[in-house]
Amino acid sequence: MGQSNSGVFDLWPPAVPAAPVVFDSPHSGADYPTDFETIAPDARLRRAEDMFVDELFGAAPGLGAALLAAKFPRSYIDPNRSEYDIDRRLIDGNWPAPVSVTEKSRLGHGLIWRLCPPDLPIYDRKLTVDEVQARIDAYYRPYHRALADAIGMARDRFGIVYHLNCHSMPTVSAPMVMDTADARRRADFVLGDREGTSCAADFTDMVRGTLEAMGYAVALNDPYKGVELISAYSNPALGRHSLQIEINRALYMDEERFERTAGFEALKADIGTLIAAICDYAAGRGVAEAAE
Repeated sequence: MGQSNSGVFDLWPPAVPAAPVVFDSPHSGADYPTDFETIAPDARLRRAEDMFVDELFGAAPGLGAALLAAKFPRSYIDPNRSEYDIDRRLIDGNWPAPVSVTEKSRLGHGLIWRLCPPDLPIYDRKLTVDEVQARIDAYYRPYHRALADAIGMARDRFGIVYHLNCHSMPTVSAPMVMDTADARRRADFVLGDREGTSCAADFTDMVRGTLEAMGYAVALNDPYKGVELISAYSNPALGRHSLQIEINRALYMDEERFERTAGFEALKADIGTLIAAICDYAAGRGVAEAAE
C-alpha cells in the first residue's frame, strides 16, 4: 500500500526486499487544482503532461525500488525547476525571495509557467505573491521533501543510491509544428546525466546497454541533460547517483488523442526488465559499498 499526500503525490515503497533505487515521475500528474484559473485550452495543457509515465514504471515497488509520482500538473507548478526560477513578468507585486532566472523562465516555462509551449498564454492576469507562495508551500516543497527523504533513506541504509528521474518526450523535436522540415524523430530513449556529472559512467552505460539490447535507439544528453531534480539530488562522490530517462511518446501513446496505443503493454514489460536490471545492479553496488 502506497503513501499519499492528497493532491500532491503518491509514494510506493519497495514491496519486496529493497534495493537502493528510487524512481520519480514529476510530470505525470493530471489532477488540476480548482484555483488554477487558466485560459489555455485543456488539450494544450495536457500536452505538457508526461502522460502514463507513472504507469510505465509501476513495476518498480514489486522489484525492490521506491516510486514517487506527482499528482499535480507541471503547468501549475513545475517540480523540475529551481524554487528560485521565478518569472517576474507573471508576478503582481515584488517577489520577496531570491530569484535565479534561467533560460526556462526567460521562455515562460520557469517554476510557474507563464506560457504553454511555445508561446500560448496560460493566464489573462498576473498572479499575486500569495498565490505563488501558496503553490510552493502546498505542492513544490512537499514533493521535494518526499523525494529527498526517499533518496536519503536509501543512501543511509545502503551507503549508495540510484535515482531515476522519469519523463516522456514528444515524438519529434518541434511538437507544435510537426509538419515543418526541421522536425526530426527523436531517439526511443534519451538519458541525461548532465554531461557525466550526475552519476557514475558505468551506471549510465548499464542503463543504455540494457535498453539497446532490447532493440531501442538511445541518445545521451541530446537534447535533454537533466534539470533540477537531477542536479539537486546527485552527488556521485557521496554515493548519490541520478539519471534522467526520457521516453519517446510514439512508443506507447497517441499524442493527439491522449490514449495508450497497442505498444503500451510491450513497452511497460520492457521497462520492467530495465527496472529489474537497475535494481540488481544497485543491490550489488550497495553490498560492495558496505563491504569497503
